[in-house]
Amino acid sequence: MLTALDHVQLAAPPGTEALLRPFYTDTLGMTEIPKPPALAANGGCWFQAGGVHLHLGIEKDFRPSTKAHPGLRVAGIDAYAARLEAHGTHLTWDTDLPGHRRFYAHDPVGNRLEFLEPTAAPAG
Repeated sequence: MLTALDHVQLAAPPGTEALLRPFYTDTLGMTEIPKPPALAANGGCWFQAGGVHLHLGIEKDFRPSTKAHPGLRVAGIDAYAARLEAHGTHLTWDTDLPGHRRFYAHDPVGNRLEFLEPTAAPAG
């Protein structure tokens, strides 16, 4: 039985950790967490914010996906969007998901990220 999503791993080209760290920490507000020593030798970096865990793994023949992405739920989407824009991140707003406000952005290596916030309480 599945109980939770532990993490999402995105790929990145070799040698881009120094480019990724400021985006995920300063721009997105995540905290870098240490990789276990046996995995650290592979490169990449791991980040966390609350229960959200993103791993960036090194992929030799990296190509960013044009469609695949993590959906990251935020509180205060307008303030969060302004934070990303203040750090120079381009946003693309999308109104196609009922009951949500959302936008897309890309990290420095081209990974697509979705940020969304529900607009109404779920029915239940």
